[in-house]
Amino acid sequence: MTYAQSFHFGPKLGANIGKIEGVGFSQEYTLGYHLGGFAEIGLGKKWKLQGEVLWNQINADTATGFSAIYQNIRNQEFSNPRLDYISFPVLLGYNFSKRLTLQAGPQFGILVDQNKNILNNGKDAFKKGDLSMLVGAQINIMKFRIYGRYAIGLNTINDFPDQNKWKSQGYQLGVGLAL
Repeated sequence: MTYAQSFHFGPKLGANIGKIEGVGFSQEYTLGYHLGGFAEIGLGKKWKLQGEVLWNQINADTATGFSAIYQNIRNQEFSNPRLDYISFPVLLGYNFSKRLTLQAGPQFGILVDQNKNILNNGKDAFKKGDLSMLVGAQINIMKFRIYGRYAIGLNTINDFPDQNKWKSQGYQLGVGLAL
């Protein structure tokens, strides 16, 4: 059984194509990036567990009329919010074939910079954390990893009392190198 177990780690980087889903935000996707590292542990021939630490940048655009909807937000500072997270994806992978791994799991994010977008009362517009679910695939070519994922926010990320809920949504495309 030990012959099927393996351990790999390495750097990874890629693009985030995302948006904030909610009233007042544009429904167009915007470009951001992610950069970090991963470690994967083989759990037999078909399964593996992959943990990551990523710097994730999420960009969004507000829609026309945002200031009319949210009058308590300083709109001049909020027209294109940029959220920077330290994210911790924990993915369970199934080796569909030697080259293709299907992946799914949660991603926990800690907001480290929100581009100073605050409410007039001094409260932050965004919560300090985000919980998402990732689903995707990874192609393994020797030591290279090429992956694509869909990320859907599971919790509300706006941090002020309001009936409108904001959630993150997007795609991650990237490459990694297993050492």
